[in-house]
This record gives sequence, C-alpha cells and structure tokens, in this order.
Amino acid sequence: MQTRDIRRAGRWLAVAVLAGSALLAQAQKRYDPGATDTTIKIGNTMPYSGPASVYGTVGKSAAAYFRKVNAEGGIGGRKIEFISLDDAYSPPVAVEQTRKLVEQQKVLLIFGPLGTPTNAATQKYLNIKKVPQLFVNSGAERWGDHRQFPWSIGFNPTYVTEGRIYAAHILASRPDAKVAVLYQNDEFGKDIVRGFLDGLGDKAKSVVVAQASYEVSDPTVDSQIISLRSSGADTLMNFSQPKFAAQTIRKMAAIGWKPAHYLTNVSNSVAAVLKPAGAEHAKGILTATYLRDPSDGRDTPEGRDFAAFMKQYYPEGDPNDTLNVTGYSMAQALVQLLTQAGDDLTRANLMKQAASLDMTLPMLYPGIRLKTGPDNFYPIRQMQLVRFDGTGYEKSGDLLGQ
Repeated sequence: MQTRDIRRAGRWLAVAVLAGSALLAQAQKRYDPGATDTTIKIGNTMPYSGPASVYGTVGKSAAAYFRKVNAEGGIGGRKIEFISLDDAYSPPVAVEQTRKLVEQQKVLLIFGPLGTPTNAATQKYLNIKKVPQLFVNSGAERWGDHRQFPWSIGFNPTYVTEGRIYAAHILASRPDAKVAVLYQNDEFGKDIVRGFLDGLGDKAKSVVVAQASYEVSDPTVDSQIISLRSSGADTLMNFSQPKFAAQTIRKMAAIGWKPAHYLTNVSNSVAAVLKPAGAEHAKGILTATYLRDPSDGRDTPEGRDFAAFMKQYYPEGDPNDTLNVTGYSMAQALVQLLTQAGDDLTRANLMKQAASLDMTLPMLYPGIRLKTGPDNFYPIRQMQLVRFDGTGYEKSGDLLGQ
C-alpha cells in the first residue's frame, strides 16, 4: 500500500473511532420522561393552603435549594425544573395534582410530597405507573413497604419508631405516669399511637388513662384538652400537627393544666409552633428529633451554611424554622441520589440509587445517618430526645431507635 493510501486509511480509521466514541457516549445516556441532556423535571405536591399550610415552607425551602444547585451549574450540567403544586392537604386534590404532574407535566419523579393521607391516596397510582415517589415527607410505615410499593420510599423516621422512643423514655423515667393521648384520627396519628402502646407493652393498660382524637377539619381541640385534663393524667402525649399542637399549648396554659408534655416531631418547630403558642407555655416540652433546630446549630459550620443559604436563596423564609431545614435536607439527599444516577436517568435506576444511599446531611442531628438498602426503605431510623428550655432545645439522653 502506498504512503498516500496508508494516510487516507488512517484518517478514516480516526474518524470511525471518534464517531464510535460519540455513539457510545450517547448510548450510555438513558432517559425516561422528564430527563434530557439539559433538564431534570421534578414534581411535588405540598399544602400551600388548607389546615396544614404551615408546612408549605418545606416546599419553598426545597425549591430554594434547587435554585442554588442550578446557580452552581446543576447536576451533571442539567438544571432542575421543580414543579410544586398545592394539594391543600386534601387527598382528592393530591390525586388530581399528582396525575397532572405525571401525565401533563411529564415529570421524571415525585419528590418530597408532604402528608400521610395525601400521599397514601397517590401511592398506588404512582406505583402502577412506576413513577418514583421519593422521600415522602411522612413517617407512616407504608413508605418502607418495598415489596408492596417498590416505587415509594420515605424520609422521616417512622411514627411507630417515634412512639416507641417516647414509651421507652416514660418507662425509664416516669414508670408510674398517668398518660393522656391526643392524636390525629388518620394513619399518622394511629401509627404513632400504635408505636407508643407497643413500646409500653404490658404496662399500656395501666399507664394510659385517656385518649382523644380530632379530625383535620375540626376548628379546635379545646374540648379534647378539657376532657383529657379531667382524666387525672399527669402526662400528655401530643401527637398532633402544628395547628392543633399550638392550640393545645395555648389551651393548657389557659386552663392551668401543667402535665409533663411530649410533642411529636412533626410539630416541634420553635419558630412555627412553640413561639406562636407562647414559648413560656412550651417550656419543658420533650420531643424527638432527627434534624437540628437552627437555633441550636447557628454556631456550627453547618448552621452558618444554612443561615447563609436562607439569606441568599430564600430571604423571605424564616431562618429559625426547622421546617425550612427539612426542605433543605431533603433536597440535599435528592441531589446526592441524582448525582449517583449519573447519565442513567431512568426511573428504575433512580429507585436503585434510592436503595443504595449511605450519607450524612449537614443538618441531621449529630450521629444520625441516612442509609438505605434493597431491603431497607427507611432512610433515617434514629432520633434524639430534646427538651425545650424556653428559647431552644437541649439534648436529653442518647440517640434512640434502630
């Protein structure tokens, strides 16, 4: 072969190699609806109105974190398009909005939707459609049932775990307590009551002297508090969402009832619940947490980073509200998951990555990790008991849980 022919063949070979490499690179990118070379479309529902509207800030802080990620170049060069719709804490509205996100907006996944009743209403639909329901902001055990619902995964510690933690503390510190229980009459309330009673074991019948429930549609829980006080209880388990938790604190102060007071994690925000209810009335409340309250972490590097984030990307939000820590932390976890997914942005791979996380988050309570596995769809399994001192929380004991 002449020199000219050799050079020509070499050039064609180089072109073929480059073309093959380009095709291989392209072939390695795999997308489902909602993902492209430039965009990752994420759906969410949140109660921006209705009886649980205080939680709306969770969606806003998550949106703010995604703006931060986009400003820094996105994930693998892809910008996040976050579409968050109001479900008013209504299951029928949540179903309608979720269908709109999947069928009209063509999102890749549903991320961080808040509420047990609303997400229970959409779970079967999303699993039939094989659309990831990632990091549900609820502690119901159903989010970890990976055999029945392989496309769903929770974020919060389960309500059953939380209930057992309170039971263990009472048995250890106040074994002769007379306990009254206030709970929301739905899966959220019933799960945490179940965990609490299970944790008490044989002592449940002697320890628990009264129970009262409320409906989300109830205007107040004043009558329930009066009834529970009349039971002679010296300890209150307050398993209610923020609106009713604040009402409880105010009503107890008004009638002069001062039992030992345990407050569920979903309502332990100092800024959104305790201060509006009257911080002086909330002093001494015990609660279990897995996230740092901003007031407790402000002198740490992580706390300063959170404060700076709020100032730059969500200045209208309250930097002292733990609910904003929730949205911030959940968004960080999703960014890690999407980073692990790389160029394989298929729904099946997202669930694979969701089941292979092992990480810390800056605002998780020290010592707590976020960890999942093929048979573990409960990312956070430990909590820390803390006591409100009138301004912030103080640690009480060691980490509890699994």
